[in-house]
Amino acid sequence: MGPIAISSIRGLPIVAVVGATASGKTALSLDLAERLGGEVLNTDAMQLYRGMDIGTAKLPPAERRGIPHHLLDRLSVREPASVAEFQGWARSVVADLRAAGRVPVLVGGSALYTRAVLDRFDFPGTDEALRARLEAELAEVGPAAMHARLRAVDPEAADRILVENGRRTVRALEVVELTGRPFSASLPQLEYLDAGTVQVGVDVDRPTLDARIEQRVDAMFAAGLVDEVARLLEEGLAEGRTAGRAIGYREVAAHLAGEISLEEARERTVVATRRFARRQDSWFRKDPRVVWVRHDDPDRVDRALAAIADAATPGASPKY
Repeated sequence: MGPIAISSIRGLPIVAVVGATASGKTALSLDLAERLGGEVLNTDAMQLYRGMDIGTAKLPPAERRGIPHHLLDRLSVREPASVAEFQGWARSVVADLRAAGRVPVLVGGSALYTRAVLDRFDFPGTDEALRARLEAELAEVGPAAMHARLRAVDPEAADRILVENGRRTVRALEVVELTGRPFSASLPQLEYLDAGTVQVGVDVDRPTLDARIEQRVDAMFAAGLVDEVARLLEEGLAEGRTAGRAIGYREVAAHLAGEISLEEARERTVVATRRFARRQDSWFRKDPRVVWVRHDDPDRVDRALAAIADAATPGASPKY
Protein backbone atom coordinates (compact mmCIF):
# COMPACT_ATOMS: atom_id res chain seq x y z
CA MET A 1 0.00 0.00 0.00
CA GLY A 2 1.29 3.47 -0.88
CA PRO A 3 1.19 6.66 1.18
CA ILE A 4 -2.17 7.44 2.74
CA ALA A 5 -3.61 10.86 2.02
CA ILE A 6 -2.82 13.49 4.62
CA SER A 7 -6.47 14.56 4.57
CA SER A 8 -7.50 11.07 5.62
CA ILE A 9 -5.87 11.56 9.03
CA ARG A 10 -7.52 14.94 9.59
CA GLY A 11 -4.40 17.06 9.89
CA LEU A 12 -0.62 16.83 9.81
CA PRO A 13 0.70 14.79 12.76
CA ILE A 14 4.07 14.61 14.45
CA VAL A 15 5.07 10.97 14.96
CA ALA A 16 7.76 9.62 17.26
CA VAL A 17 8.79 5.97 17.24
CA VAL A 18 10.29 5.10 20.63
CA GLY A 19 11.56 2.09 22.52
CA ALA A 20 14.68 0.26 23.52
CA THR A 21 17.80 -0.29 21.46
CA ALA A 22 17.39 -3.19 18.98
CA SER A 23 13.60 -3.31 19.44
CA GLY A 24 12.85 -2.59 15.78
CA LYS A 25 12.25 1.18 15.82
CA THR A 26 14.10 1.85 12.59
CA ALA A 27 12.05 -0.52 10.45
CA LEU A 28 8.78 0.80 11.86
CA SER A 29 9.84 4.41 11.30
CA LEU A 30 10.55 3.66 7.64
CA ASP A 31 7.22 1.86 7.24
CA LEU A 32 5.34 4.80 8.76
CA ALA A 33 7.26 7.39 6.74
CA GLU A 34 6.38 5.50 3.56
CA ARG A 35 2.70 5.19 4.44
CA LEU A 36 2.38 8.79 5.63
CA GLY A 37 4.50 10.45 2.97
CA GLY A 38 6.89 11.58 5.68
CA GLU A 39 10.57 12.06 6.40
CA VAL A 40 12.69 10.71 9.24
CA LEU A 41 14.21 12.91 11.96
CA ASN A 42 16.93 11.33 14.09
CA THR A 43 16.60 11.64 17.88
CA ASP A 44 19.59 9.46 18.80
CA ALA A 45 22.28 11.63 20.39
CA MET A 46 25.16 9.50 19.14
CA GLN A 47 23.94 9.38 15.54
CA LEU A 48 24.52 13.14 15.41
CA TYR A 49 28.23 12.33 15.05
CA ARG A 50 29.99 11.96 11.74
CA GLY A 51 31.86 8.67 11.45
CA MET A 52 30.03 6.98 14.32
CA ASP A 53 28.19 4.61 12.02
CA ILE A 54 28.74 0.97 12.93
CA GLY A 55 28.58 1.36 16.70
CA THR A 56 25.40 3.46 16.63
CA ALA A 57 23.60 1.19 14.12
CA LYS A 58 23.20 4.19 11.82
CA LEU A 59 21.16 3.14 8.81
CA PRO A 60 23.29 3.26 5.64
CA PRO A 61 21.89 5.57 2.91
CA ALA A 62 21.26 2.60 0.60
CA GLU A 63 18.86 1.13 3.19
CA ARG A 64 16.79 4.28 3.78
CA ARG A 65 14.27 3.42 1.02
CA GLY A 66 14.82 6.81 -0.58
CA ILE A 67 13.32 8.55 2.45
CA PRO A 68 15.15 11.75 3.49
CA HIS A 69 16.76 11.55 6.94
CA HIS A 70 17.53 14.63 9.04
CA LEU A 71 19.98 15.41 11.88
CA LEU A 72 22.48 12.70 11.14
CA ASP A 73 26.24 13.42 10.94
CA ARG A 74 25.84 16.94 12.33
CA LEU A 75 28.83 17.04 14.69
CA SER A 76 32.47 16.03 14.84
CA VAL A 77 33.42 13.62 17.64
CA ARG A 78 35.22 16.44 19.46
CA GLU A 79 32.05 18.53 19.82
CA PRO A 80 29.67 18.11 22.77
CA ALA A 81 26.01 17.33 22.07
CA SER A 82 23.60 19.71 23.78
CA VAL A 83 19.93 18.85 24.30
CA ALA A 84 19.05 22.55 24.19
CA GLU A 85 20.84 23.03 20.86
CA PHE A 86 19.31 19.84 19.49
CA GLN A 87 15.84 21.07 20.44
CA GLY A 88 16.32 24.13 18.25
CA TRP A 89 17.60 22.11 15.30
CA ALA A 90 14.86 19.50 15.53
CA ARG A 91 11.96 21.89 15.98
CA SER A 92 13.18 23.84 12.96
CA VAL A 93 13.18 20.63 10.88
CA VAL A 94 9.70 19.73 12.13
CA ALA A 95 8.37 23.17 11.17
CA ASP A 96 9.96 23.00 7.71
CA LEU A 97 8.60 19.53 7.02
CA ARG A 98 5.07 20.40 8.08
CA ALA A 99 5.17 23.59 6.02
CA ALA A 100 6.07 21.41 3.03
CA GLY A 101 3.20 18.99 3.78
CA ARG A 102 5.52 16.24 4.99
CA VAL A 103 4.98 14.25 8.18
CA PRO A 104 7.94 14.33 10.60
CA VAL A 105 8.72 10.83 11.86
CA LEU A 106 11.10 11.04 14.81
CA VAL A 107 13.07 7.93 15.71
CA GLY A 108 15.80 7.26 18.24
CA GLY A 109 16.51 5.88 21.67
CA SER A 110 17.56 9.11 23.41
CA ALA A 111 14.44 9.71 25.48
CA LEU A 112 15.38 13.18 26.67
CA TYR A 113 16.08 14.31 23.10
CA THR A 114 12.68 13.04 21.96
CA ARG A 115 10.88 14.70 24.87
CA ALA A 116 12.78 17.96 24.26
CA VAL A 117 11.25 18.12 20.79
CA LEU A 118 7.73 16.96 21.60
CA ASP A 119 6.98 18.40 25.03
CA ARG A 120 6.85 21.82 26.63
CA PHE A 121 10.42 22.10 27.79
CA ASP A 122 12.34 25.31 28.45
CA PHE A 123 15.99 24.97 29.36
CA PRO A 124 17.45 26.81 32.35
CA GLY A 125 20.35 29.11 31.58
CA THR A 126 24.02 28.32 32.09
CA ASP A 127 26.91 29.95 33.94
CA GLU A 128 30.27 29.28 32.33
CA ALA A 129 32.28 29.94 35.50
CA LEU A 130 30.07 27.67 37.59
CA ARG A 131 30.15 24.97 34.92
CA ALA A 132 33.95 25.18 34.72
CA ARG A 133 34.24 24.84 38.52
CA LEU A 134 31.95 21.81 38.60
CA GLU A 135 33.78 20.17 35.69
CA ALA A 136 37.09 20.72 37.47
CA GLU A 137 35.63 19.04 40.56
CA LEU A 138 34.39 16.18 38.38
CA ALA A 139 37.90 15.68 37.02
CA GLU A 140 39.31 15.71 40.55
CA VAL A 141 36.87 13.49 42.46
CA GLY A 142 35.19 11.46 39.70
CA PRO A 143 31.60 10.89 38.60
CA ALA A 144 30.55 8.72 41.55
CA ALA A 145 31.34 11.42 44.11
CA MET A 146 29.57 14.07 42.04
CA HIS A 147 26.55 11.80 41.63
CA ALA A 148 26.44 11.29 45.41
CA ARG A 149 26.43 15.06 45.83
CA LEU A 150 23.52 15.33 43.41
CA ARG A 151 21.61 12.62 45.27
CA ALA A 152 21.90 14.64 48.46
CA VAL A 153 20.23 17.69 46.90
CA ASP A 154 17.99 16.15 44.22
CA PRO A 155 17.35 12.40 44.61
CA GLU A 156 14.83 12.33 41.74
CA ALA A 157 17.38 13.72 39.29
CA ALA A 158 20.00 11.28 40.61
CA ASP A 159 17.64 8.39 39.93
CA ARG A 160 17.36 9.50 36.29
CA ILE A 161 21.08 9.97 35.62
CA LEU A 162 23.59 7.14 35.34
CA VAL A 163 26.37 7.35 37.90
CA GLU A 164 29.01 7.28 35.17
CA ASN A 165 27.38 10.14 33.24
CA GLY A 166 29.44 12.87 34.83
CA ARG A 167 28.48 15.47 32.25
CA ARG A 168 24.76 15.24 33.00
CA THR A 169 25.46 15.17 36.73
CA VAL A 170 27.44 18.39 36.41
CA ARG A 171 24.59 19.98 34.44
CA ALA A 172 22.07 18.96 37.11
CA LEU A 173 24.24 20.40 39.89
CA GLU A 174 24.69 23.59 37.86
CA VAL A 175 20.92 24.04 37.49
CA VAL A 176 20.33 23.38 41.19
CA GLU A 177 22.92 25.99 42.16
CA LEU A 178 21.72 28.53 39.58
CA THR A 179 17.99 28.27 40.22
CA GLY A 180 17.74 27.08 43.80
CA ARG A 181 15.31 24.46 42.51
CA PRO A 182 15.78 20.73 41.81
CA PHE A 183 17.06 19.87 38.35
CA SER A 184 14.15 17.46 38.08
CA ALA A 185 11.77 20.45 38.19
CA SER A 186 13.21 21.67 34.89
CA LEU A 187 12.72 18.36 33.08
CA PRO A 188 9.96 18.22 30.45
CA GLN A 189 6.39 17.81 31.62
CA LEU A 190 4.00 15.30 30.10
CA GLU A 191 2.39 17.91 27.88
CA TYR A 192 2.81 17.93 24.11
CA LEU A 193 3.72 21.23 22.49
CA ASP A 194 1.46 20.29 19.59
CA ALA A 195 -1.85 18.46 19.92
CA GLY A 196 -1.24 16.37 16.80
CA THR A 197 1.61 14.43 18.39
CA VAL A 198 1.69 10.67 18.89
CA GLN A 199 4.39 8.37 20.25
CA VAL A 200 4.44 4.78 19.06
CA GLY A 201 6.46 2.40 21.22
CA VAL A 202 7.88 -0.89 19.99
CA ASP A 203 7.17 -3.56 22.59
CA VAL A 204 9.55 -6.50 22.80
CA ASP A 205 9.99 -9.04 25.60
CA ARG A 206 13.27 -9.02 27.50
CA PRO A 207 14.65 -12.43 26.40
CA THR A 208 14.09 -11.54 22.76
CA LEU A 209 15.62 -8.11 23.25
CA ASP A 210 18.66 -9.51 25.06
CA ALA A 211 19.25 -11.95 22.21
CA ARG A 212 18.86 -9.19 19.62
CA ILE A 213 21.34 -6.99 21.45
CA GLU A 214 23.96 -9.74 21.51
CA GLN A 215 23.41 -10.41 17.81
CA ARG A 216 23.68 -6.71 17.03
CA VAL A 217 26.91 -6.31 18.98
CA ASP A 218 28.43 -9.37 17.27
CA ALA A 219 27.44 -7.91 13.90
CA MET A 220 29.03 -4.56 14.78
CA PHE A 221 32.35 -6.15 15.68
CA ALA A 222 32.22 -8.27 12.53
CA ALA A 223 31.46 -5.16 10.44
CA GLY A 224 34.60 -3.35 11.60
CA LEU A 225 33.77 -1.53 14.83
CA VAL A 226 37.36 -1.79 16.05
CA ASP A 227 38.67 -0.09 12.90
CA GLU A 228 35.96 2.58 13.18
CA VAL A 229 36.96 3.38 16.75
CA ALA A 230 40.67 3.44 15.86
CA ARG A 231 39.96 5.96 13.10
CA LEU A 232 37.78 8.12 15.35
CA LEU A 233 40.42 8.13 18.10
CA GLU A 234 42.73 9.77 15.58
CA GLU A 235 40.01 12.39 15.03
CA GLY A 236 39.72 13.19 18.74
CA LEU A 237 37.12 10.73 20.03
CA ALA A 238 38.82 10.41 23.42
CA GLU A 239 38.58 14.16 23.94
CA GLY A 240 34.88 14.28 23.05
CA ARG A 241 32.77 14.92 26.15
CA THR A 242 29.72 13.24 24.58
CA ALA A 243 30.95 10.96 21.79
CA GLY A 244 33.79 9.57 23.89
CA ARG A 245 31.42 7.90 26.34
CA ALA A 246 29.23 6.14 23.75
CA ILE A 247 28.58 2.48 24.47
CA GLY A 248 30.81 0.26 22.37
CA TYR A 249 33.24 3.04 21.57
CA ARG A 250 34.57 3.41 25.10
CA GLU A 251 34.93 -0.38 25.46
CA VAL A 252 36.78 -0.73 22.16
CA ALA A 253 38.95 2.27 23.03
CA ALA A 254 39.94 0.48 26.26
CA HIS A 255 40.86 -2.58 24.20
CA LEU A 256 42.94 -0.52 21.79
CA ALA A 257 44.72 1.02 24.78
CA GLY A 258 45.69 -2.49 25.89
CA GLU A 259 43.51 -2.38 29.01
CA ILE A 260 41.15 -5.25 28.13
CA SER A 261 40.97 -8.04 25.58
CA LEU A 262 38.82 -7.87 22.45
CA GLU A 263 36.45 -10.49 23.85
CA GLU A 264 36.10 -8.50 27.07
CA ALA A 265 35.35 -5.38 25.07
CA ARG A 266 32.62 -7.26 23.22
CA GLU A 267 31.15 -8.68 26.43
CA ARG A 268 31.23 -5.31 28.19
CA THR A 269 29.46 -3.77 25.21
CA VAL A 270 26.70 -6.39 25.39
CA VAL A 271 26.25 -5.88 29.15
CA ALA A 272 26.25 -2.07 28.89
CA THR A 273 23.81 -2.11 25.99
CA ARG A 274 21.40 -4.39 27.83
CA ARG A 275 21.58 -2.15 30.89
CA PHE A 276 20.93 0.91 28.74
CA ALA A 277 18.01 -0.81 26.99
CA ARG A 278 16.37 -1.49 30.36
CA ARG A 279 16.68 2.18 31.28
CA GLN A 280 15.23 3.21 27.93
CA ASP A 281 12.28 0.88 28.35
CA SER A 282 11.68 2.07 31.91
CA TRP A 283 11.71 5.72 30.80
CA PHE A 284 9.23 5.21 27.96
CA ARG A 285 6.96 2.93 30.03
CA LYS A 286 6.48 5.77 32.51
CA ASP A 287 4.90 7.89 29.76
CA PRO A 288 1.20 6.94 29.58
CA ARG A 289 0.82 8.65 26.21
CA VAL A 290 2.90 6.06 24.35
CA VAL A 291 0.86 3.68 22.20
CA TRP A 292 2.61 0.30 22.21
CA VAL A 293 2.71 -2.17 19.32
CA ARG A 294 4.32 -5.59 19.47
CA HIS A 295 7.52 -5.93 17.49
CA ASP A 296 6.26 -9.19 15.94
CA ASP A 297 2.65 -8.12 15.30
CA PRO A 298 2.01 -8.42 11.54
CA ASP A 299 -0.51 -5.56 11.90
CA ARG A 300 1.82 -3.25 13.84
CA VAL A 301 1.99 -0.64 11.05
CA ASP A 302 -1.79 -0.46 10.72
CA ARG A 303 -2.17 -0.28 14.50
CA ALA A 304 0.32 2.57 14.62
CA LEU A 305 -1.47 4.37 11.80
CA ALA A 306 -4.76 4.07 13.66
CA ALA A 307 -3.19 5.70 16.72
CA ILE A 308 -1.76 8.46 14.56
CA ALA A 309 -5.16 9.09 12.97
CA ASP A 310 -6.70 9.44 16.43
CA ALA A 311 -4.03 11.91 17.50
CA ALA A 312 -4.23 14.19 14.46
CA THR A 313 -6.86 16.69 15.54
CA PRO A 314 -8.82 18.83 13.08
CA GLY A 315 -8.03 22.52 13.19
CA ALA A 316 -5.01 22.17 15.46
CA SER A 317 -2.56 24.97 14.78
CA PRO A 318 1.10 23.93 14.52
CA LYS A 319 3.24 25.20 17.41
CA TYR A 320 6.52 24.80 15.53
